[in-house]
Amino acid sequence: MDSSIEEGAPPVGAPTAAPTGGTDGPGPPAADGAAGEAADAGAAGETAEAGAVRVAAAPTSLSPSRAGDFIQCPLLYRFRVIDRLPEKPSEAATRGTLVHAVLERLFDAPAAERTAPRATALIPGQWDRLRESRPEVDELFAGDPEGERLARWLGEAERLVERWFTLEDPTRLEPAERELFVEAELDSGLRLRGIIDRVDVAPTGEVRIVDYKTGKAPRPEYAESALFQMKFYALVVWRLKNVVPRRLQLVYLGSGDVLTYDPVLDDLRRVERKLLALWEAIREATATGVWRPRPTKLCGWCDHQAHCPEFGGTPPPYPLPVRAAGSGGDTQGRMGPD
Repeated sequence: MDSSIEEGAPPVGAPTAAPTGGTDGPGPPAADGAAGEAADAGAAGETAEAGAVRVAAAPTSLSPSRAGDFIQCPLLYRFRVIDRLPEKPSEAATRGTLVHAVLERLFDAPAAERTAPRATALIPGQWDRLRESRPEVDELFAGDPEGERLARWLGEAERLVERWFTLEDPTRLEPAERELFVEAELDSGLRLRGIIDRVDVAPTGEVRIVDYKTGKAPRPEYAESALFQMKFYALVVWRLKNVVPRRLQLVYLGSGDVLTYDPVLDDLRRVERKLLALWEAIREATATGVWRPRPTKLCGWCDHQAHCPEFGGTPPPYPLPVRAAGSGGDTQGRMGPD
């Protein structure tokens, strides 16, 4: 860990947040935090409501979670971004949201008061706030009249928060930003957006991007995939500030591991090329209406099996105009109801 970023004068030069807008669809099964869910409205293509009919719009930007969806399964991307199919909350994702909120709020306290007991004491209040803002999470414990499952679940969140104190020392940290929304437009016109859990800035101006994960660290052969999100953020910061972050840091609370990577400019340029190719594939699928499923072991987590051809399902009518085969720019189809 780079101690020069942990200590020193008040941070300066943090990336500037762009205005937020809209809400995102649900994240992957193990998604961490509500922040990532708030970043993808543009990536998903907002829907305009006219009475009871919602008119779908083509995607206009890209976030790490939605890029990951398309890489995992183009049809999953369509279900989440184009069709906006509902997904049930999960205990793992909701726990991640709760832990993120606690770690964010802890830094409101003076450095000397950022202790594990204070952090765990924040859990009940943050859980109440989460239930108020997202009433659907109450469904998770609807069949738990005695509150036993909820108590165990809250206890697991408490252990994750306590483990964080064995990995980082918040009394030596003064984050420049927490839950920072960032957005940048590439030369190609593609807009990238996302929310960074924490940005630390050293007195010398070096930037560290930190992301909390409530799951376990991946095996070494999957580390590159895990770092994709962080390199995405680093690319946005570079495009916004012309500064390559000094360090990317993934803090895995589930296993007590910290994964770090020090990017160089060539890394970010490679990520940019990958994202541009990915965006072209998304634009082609949007225009043709062809979103192919990509079966993997993760299909067992998917809420959309009833609509997936791999499981005998039928996708809903495609709600965007499609380009007829061999027609060049002509389109066919209609804007259907949601």
